[in-house]
Amino acid sequence: MLLRLEPRKSISRTYQYLSPVLALLLTLLAGLLVFLFMGHPPIKALHAFFIAPISHSYGVSELLVKASPLILIALGLAMGFRANVWNIGAEGQLVLGAIFGSILPIYFSDSSNPLMLPAMLLLGFIGGMLWAAIPAFLKIKFNTNEILTSLMLTYVAALILSLLVHGPWRDPGGFNFPESVIFPDAATLPVIWSGTRAHLGIVFVVIIALAVWWLLSRGLAGFKIRVFGEAPQAAQYAGFKQSSMIRFTLLLGGGLAGLAGVMEVAGPIGQLQPSVSPGYGFTAIIVAFLGRLHPVGIIFAGLILALSYLGGENIQIAMGLPKGIAGVFQGMLLFFLLGCDVLTRYRIRFFSEAGQST
Repeated sequence: MLLRLEPRKSISRTYQYLSPVLALLLTLLAGLLVFLFMGHPPIKALHAFFIAPISHSYGVSELLVKASPLILIALGLAMGFRANVWNIGAEGQLVLGAIFGSILPIYFSDSSNPLMLPAMLLLGFIGGMLWAAIPAFLKIKFNTNEILTSLMLTYVAALILSLLVHGPWRDPGGFNFPESVIFPDAATLPVIWSGTRAHLGIVFVVIIALAVWWLLSRGLAGFKIRVFGEAPQAAQYAGFKQSSMIRFTLLLGGGLAGLAGVMEVAGPIGQLQPSVSPGYGFTAIIVAFLGRLHPVGIIFAGLILALSYLGGENIQIAMGLPKGIAGVFQGMLLFFLLGCDVLTRYRIRFFSEAGQST
């Protein structure tokens, strides 16, 4: 018996939107088996992973804090993915945004200038945009694969960050730890929920999500993005320049990733450290596709993936399981999402060795 995938004559729009829901359910079922094989009560473990972290107000605030960078990065990636521009290096762009945004509070650590925070956010956006400009230039000039170049630049960004915090930017009064000085109050995002770490950046993310929704649904740039994604040849006939679309989507996606980076160091972290992200740039790829590349879907997907980070931390404390279990759940979710998407577009056919369909 031979197995083949045959394209469906028509793709159900309903199944396309139900695919992430089914993938999430399959992930939960697979999670039950994972905990069972690890010798832990599966129901208790799932409760500790998904329910316990948000069973109190502080947990809800932490969910919003962790979801913010995921949503912000995924919004930028989604615009590129819709136009078939594949930016996989958002993690590096986040790091460069954090580096650029940290310049002012490191060199002017005693400043109380109210313009410092807006300038930091702008510098962070520029930093991420400049890092994304490298794969954009290589793609336009030499037709280099942007997946590879953007991904490899992520590791270059991590090395630059390590060099800075171990060298010239290391806090001289920090007992030789590889981290910068603590940022002054003028360089930190105001807390909007008393007693928590929820900061003003969460409000910025909501505003940016609305702006992206308007851009994609009402703006001319959004129309061009949809045309390039759905009918590239028609876009060429219409006179839309592919180079302009590559430049626009990569730079905007990099800028939003850089903004997420500076919001991390100016928000919950409060300084520049060797690691400013637990992998938000990579997880945001899952967020974008789980949210069907739509701003509203991305918000819900961002909350779900943020919960996986909280669950990994909580289950480590409550049940002694490794924190890396969060990555297992994220991987399973991506696997099931891709599988459901394939079955949405194709049907499985079995053939005998004689070539007869069964």
